[in-house]
Amino acid sequence: MRKPSKESELSTEPIGQNLIKLISNVCFSVFVLSVLVFTAIAITYQPPDPWLESAPSLTKLFTQTENATFKTDDSIIKTGEDLLSAPAPATPPALSPTPSDLAATPPATIAATPPALSATPPVLAAIPPAMSASPPAMAATPPALSATAPAIVAATPPGSAALAAASPAMAANPVAETMIEKSKEKTSNSSLKSECEKLKAVNCSDPRLLLAVKKFNLKTFKSIVFLEYQTPVNGTKQDECDVFWRFRNRKEKSWRKYRDFRRFQFGITENCTYKVMHTGPWHSGINARPPRIRPNTTRSSGGTWKPKLAPSIRDEEINDTIPTLGSETNFRKGKYLYYARGGDYCKGMNQYLWSFLCGLGEAMYLNRTFVMDLNLCLSATYSLTNKDEEGKDFRFYFDFEHLKETVSVVGESEFLRDWKKWDKGHKRKVPVKKVKTHKVTPMQLKKDKGTIIWRQFDGPEPENYWYRVCEGQAAKYIHRPWHAIWKSKRLMNIVTEISGRMDWDFDALHVVRGEKARNKQLWPHLDSDTSPEAILVKVKEMVQPWRNLYIATNEPFYNYFDNLRSHYKVHLLDDYKELWSDTSEWYNETTMLNNGKPVEFDGYMRVAVDTEVLYRSKIRVETFYNLTKDCKDGINTC
Repeated sequence: MRKPSKESELSTEPIGQNLIKLISNVCFSVFVLSVLVFTAIAITYQPPDPWLESAPSLTKLFTQTENATFKTDDSIIKTGEDLLSAPAPATPPALSPTPSDLAATPPATIAATPPALSATPPVLAAIPPAMSASPPAMAATPPALSATAPAIVAATPPGSAALAAASPAMAANPVAETMIEKSKEKTSNSSLKSECEKLKAVNCSDPRLLLAVKKFNLKTFKSIVFLEYQTPVNGTKQDECDVFWRFRNRKEKSWRKYRDFRRFQFGITENCTYKVMHTGPWHSGINARPPRIRPNTTRSSGGTWKPKLAPSIRDEEINDTIPTLGSETNFRKGKYLYYARGGDYCKGMNQYLWSFLCGLGEAMYLNRTFVMDLNLCLSATYSLTNKDEEGKDFRFYFDFEHLKETVSVVGESEFLRDWKKWDKGHKRKVPVKKVKTHKVTPMQLKKDKGTIIWRQFDGPEPENYWYRVCEGQAAKYIHRPWHAIWKSKRLMNIVTEISGRMDWDFDALHVVRGEKARNKQLWPHLDSDTSPEAILVKVKEMVQPWRNLYIATNEPFYNYFDNLRSHYKVHLLDDYKELWSDTSEWYNETTMLNNGKPVEFDGYMRVAVDTEVLYRSKIRVETFYNLTKDCKDGINTC
């Protein structure tokens, strides 16, 4: 066999070496080019919101969308009190995250928060537990929020320290078992055997009787925190007493107080102590209830007085009067941020809150008072007429008292009146800086010393959306104060009444149908998985028979869940229509708020109440986590 010559070996070696060098050079060039491209993107790319920062990440939790359509799950309404950190939250089983709009604040944020924001929805500094029923994703939020406190402090209007200082005083100490034992010892030590022998009848003013009630309540109603009691009064029978107390639910992270008054039947034991033999249902102790407010009256054509509204028990803790600036001097000394009405008007409530809180966040960053238009336009999504409805009041839906105690706000009509009055009476007009585009950033306005910064949104959509101000680089500086939006106390009173009538011992089923059930492309199995038969099979696996079962749903057909009634005590929102009827407390107070015009209990209010009752349940069965395998946001989005 012929051996290769040296010349042939020498001729083939350079070809192999050159090929290896060529491949290595190409690979290295590709590597260098990719590094350069990645570096260029990292330097130039500006996301709409820096999600890696704590406050924006909380904001993302509420909206779960970054575009102007805000097509989130409208069967759940989240607001600020639903994510506030609680000292000892009791998270019930089977809690799943649900999208939409709700927020919260831990103690760290509270102390650093300015006085004036509301929901949505009370005050922040001593905020006790409110929604420990919130999903795991929410429960993990407060630590992130606390990191935003320094930024909020820097943007805090003057006077916010007063809120933090006043809050502890405003938070009532809960009635604990240790306190009851101490009171019991004092009472027993001061009681003589002779007094014990004389005790033959129930004495409602006896301190030992109230101690028996407190002890009974702590053992019976474990899901609520008792804050204060009033001295019991006589019932209708000799062994009955009516007792009034204030409380809050352990799953509510606001520190608002609610009231209940019940009738108790007592017996006397051999060792001279009171024993609760029987307790009446919610609001059964009518002799202990607060006095009813006198109805407004008007003189008729015949000269007689006719009541405008049915007499009602008014919640004296609600104070949603519109703040005023006072004297002309106070007006002139203030600094204001005024947003003209933009393209967000009549959009969905998610977008309204997203934009509104952007404006509030900018006002806090600029250390200015936000000029607020209390008039809302309810989107057709929640309107009973399926049309946009103007003339709604912010206070119908959100807690304005909490809002004005958390951030600095002033009503638009009062502000414009004082502005006009000043310009009429003085030669030197109020200094105004008009800003005609959202591209002028809050950072550029930080050093402006004018009295009024007037942002105008006259461009076409989506350039005229308020939330555009907080996009881009501004998102690193502007933190939306979600903790300021709480749901209306009037709506929360309805929530409390529904929960109280079930004695705070119920499970809940959340059934989403409507448009999603009809859209087979995005949710192919939802309709069949939420059929009455399929629901019954799933619920029986998770909920014990004959439990109170509250169903929060957008299914309009009332009898849709009838087959559950043979296994559970079913409760639907429509079972409690009298709570917003024309004889209800809610109806009377909202009518007075609306200048004597009746207010409709619209779709947004229904969802808000449904949401809060749902959160107070012990076991929660969710549509997209328990009933169906379809993804919440459509196919392939899990």
